[in-house]
Amino acid sequence: MSNSAPTRDRKPRPRPVLALTAGEPAGIGPDLCIALPPPSDHDQVVIADPQVLATRAAQLGITMAAPLWPGRSAAEPMRYILPVPATAPVIPGQLDPRNSGYVIECLRRATRGCLASEFQAMVTGPVHKGVINDAGIAFTGHTEFLAAESGTSQVVMMLAAPDLRVALATTHLPLAEVPRAITRTHLTRVLEILHADLRTKFGLANPQILVCGLNPHAGEGGHLGHEEIDVIEPVVTACRARGMSLRGPVPADTAFLPTTLTSVDAVLTMYHDQGLPVLKHHDFAHTINITLGLPFVRTSVDHGTALELAGCGRADCSSLAAAIAFARALCH
Repeated sequence: MSNSAPTRDRKPRPRPVLALTAGEPAGIGPDLCIALPPPSDHDQVVIADPQVLATRAAQLGITMAAPLWPGRSAAEPMRYILPVPATAPVIPGQLDPRNSGYVIECLRRATRGCLASEFQAMVTGPVHKGVINDAGIAFTGHTEFLAAESGTSQVVMMLAAPDLRVALATTHLPLAEVPRAITRTHLTRVLEILHADLRTKFGLANPQILVCGLNPHAGEGGHLGHEEIDVIEPVVTACRARGMSLRGPVPADTAFLPTTLTSVDAVLTMYHDQGLPVLKHHDFAHTINITLGLPFVRTSVDHGTALELAGCGRADCSSLAAAIAFARALCH
């Protein structure tokens, strides 16, 4: 008999609880949370204004009966609502800076719950960075916000489709600021986080990581830039000496060839638009966002607020469903 076989005295593990933030209330985030199929092996807690959800459900012709959180009395997996009041009336498709604080508070409540083990993972709906900044709130993205809220000094943004993972050395920066952001210290820490989470969260004993260069042709031996020679190559060499399986720096325009990717577990690109257009073209509907390095599991949809689709019944739940499934799989 296997040592891992259940015994009569062993108590069943409680169902994981996943926090879902609905994101920008004028966008499709509420639609997605409403239209999701019910959970089958975990509990979901939608952190949002109940009135926003109820109004949107009525517009979509969907009956939404979800009890308020906290509550774990149900014998079957359930979806709950954790109320956070919106500041201003919500009109689908119309951004209102007055509700930006509400969006941030939903994220903050989910983060607190994850840090306190109230929730085992967080799945985030799409937010609108522009309207949050218009409200006077400094916000560059979920990745940076969650790092600050959790006291994490550095995190790594990775997007994943079922058969391709792309991590970013820098995230939401103007292109002109990228070169000076890629320092030896920063890049080393990115590779450490990526390597560690591929092992612990993805179960890869010896992850194979392909590292892109920054410049065209990976710098062309210094003729098209020196970042590869001065920063990327020395970091890759040092990390390889510590036991990491790394290749690169390689030119980004050949990094995603099918023959190259057959032996690669993840590609590390130097900036946002170096790798993400390839990934989204590859499989946009099933691509999700994962924040590596946090003290809790966080996944997200990989699409925007789609204001034009809010309340019309045409929002596609595929990315949110994939993000939930992935977060659930990481809840050990």
